[in-house]
Amino acid sequence: MAFTAKSQDTRERYYYYEILEPRHEPKPKVEGFATERIKDRLNRGLSAVLSEDGKSVYLSWRLLETDNPNASFNVFRQVNNKITKLNRKPIVKTNDFIDTKPAAKAVYWVEAISKNKAVIPNSEKLHVDFQSLKNYTSFRVKDKERVGKIGIGDLNGDGIMDYIVRTPSSNVDPGMPPDTTGITYKISAYLHDGTWLWTYDLGLGIEPGVWYSPFVVFDLNGDGKAEVALKTAGDDYVRNNRGRIAGGSEYLTVLDGMTGKVISRVDWPERNFRYGDVNRQNRNQIGIAYLDGKTPSLLALRGTYKLMVVDAWQLNGNRLEKLWRWDGDEENPIVRSMGAHNMVATDVDGDGRDEILLGSCMLDDNGTLLWSSGLGHSDKAYLTKIHPDNEGMQVFLAIEPYRTDGRGVCVLDAKTGKQIWAINQPTYHVGDGMVADFDPAHPGLECFASEDRKGGSTDKYLFNSKGEKLNSTNDEVPGMRNWVWWDADLLRETFKGDDNRWGASSFGYSQTIWKWHTKQDLTKNIEGSIQMIVDLDGDWREEVITSIGDEIRIYRTNIPAKDRRVTLLQDPLYRSYITHRSMGYPQSPVPSFYLGQ
Repeated sequence: MAFTAKSQDTRERYYYYEILEPRHEPKPKVEGFATERIKDRLNRGLSAVLSEDGKSVYLSWRLLETDNPNASFNVFRQVNNKITKLNRKPIVKTNDFIDTKPAAKAVYWVEAISKNKAVIPNSEKLHVDFQSLKNYTSFRVKDKERVGKIGIGDLNGDGIMDYIVRTPSSNVDPGMPPDTTGITYKISAYLHDGTWLWTYDLGLGIEPGVWYSPFVVFDLNGDGKAEVALKTAGDDYVRNNRGRIAGGSEYLTVLDGMTGKVISRVDWPERNFRYGDVNRQNRNQIGIAYLDGKTPSLLALRGTYKLMVVDAWQLNGNRLEKLWRWDGDEENPIVRSMGAHNMVATDVDGDGRDEILLGSCMLDDNGTLLWSSGLGHSDKAYLTKIHPDNEGMQVFLAIEPYRTDGRGVCVLDAKTGKQIWAINQPTYHVGDGMVADFDPAHPGLECFASEDRKGGSTDKYLFNSKGEKLNSTNDEVPGMRNWVWWDADLLRETFKGDDNRWGASSFGYSQTIWKWHTKQDLTKNIEGSIQMIVDLDGDWREEVITSIGDEIRIYRTNIPAKDRRVTLLQDPLYRSYITHRSMGYPQSPVPSFYLGQ
């Protein structure tokens, strides 16, 4: 791309480039093996938790994109040999029901009806022991270690999400001394009921840190069962004089989800001096994108702060096939240092093929640069529809480097990268940010960000969706780590810890789901480190997956619904956020459409 550099304060490490036009040669479009889009084959997702009053069974289930918009539901309960239809009239407005006279043990299921005729799919049958019912289900990991990362996917093809777990929870960051304890990361697979399937030891060739061990869970070859893609290494690793691994073989490996056996393996993007030192060159990510609109493509990314390289592959049967390589230096320096701590993919330009947001830049589906903001490394980058009246989607950026041009917190058009609004004041080291509708006084999603002391500032910023700064103190700006759709309205909720700190850290052990504008506590005693927030089952609202010791808990809301919508897991962008939550730094998922009050 052609660019013009604008001078900045000498403290700023990056230049701002005005994007003029692409300079790369066109690359061919990807044509994958799939003839139609490969998707999760979800079942009805019936779930049961203890009701708010502790006396009833609260049931909820999925609305699927294949359902008739006017579909209604009947709820059935079987006790011994007696079957009872529990609802008097078909359930139309919501996808939930409360059994106020539960039996000690019962089997529940839900049937969908349309024009008084049963339609497929009905729900699976759910066995409920009322005496042991809580607001969460749980299982324990086999190696008795505290969990560090969780991925979800349907491993056995039954329509229910299963779990891939990384242990232990320890982490060696690129800026930390090397691990000398001999700890190795293990990747283990569990069915949804906690049944252990297999464990894969990454070995000493993979340093036990989040940037050396990315993995994702997805159905890559279209057989209806999820595979596990991860970065692996051989035994020929070489350590430098600082004790960090700086040489040896590295691979992109795909494992069978049910057995853990290697399906296919190819070389990981090679080490190169252009990435910078070992702290930079070993930052790795794995992603999924539908580059042809139908076939899940596997992305292997190396680099964040200097050069970035992405290799794209497809798993055709049991063989990884190369689709393209993107080398950021082809368009250097406009994409140097534009990486983030996560990635997400969806169609932003309306051509039916996914683009890839890498932070401050967007890749096109054919492995060329769609646009770059030129703003430098973004600690947080959110792609979603921020204002309901704006065309298409937008990108919210929280830029880490010191900036004097007022663009350290900004919103861009997702298709073009053009600025919609910016903070218009200097920023120093913006280390966190989030978009969520939590205040009904303003249309659209609120946009908020915080400095993180490294630049000498602790300021927090709160804006409405139009970029108008809201009058607030630092204490009034909520935390940015974890947000969840939990109660019956469209506002999103956050967490506070036992010390009543707003937006409690995901590392807290007991938290309360809390509503910002009413200061109302919704659900207390959410215990453990938050691993994932996801519309896992039940209706469209989200579950909270935590780890506490060697236990994994899945907390579910028991607040009666007021409306219904298709499960968020079937929104392509939301599904992409969930897929990528198992690697990099965590971000709360958001959909491609406006979801707010």
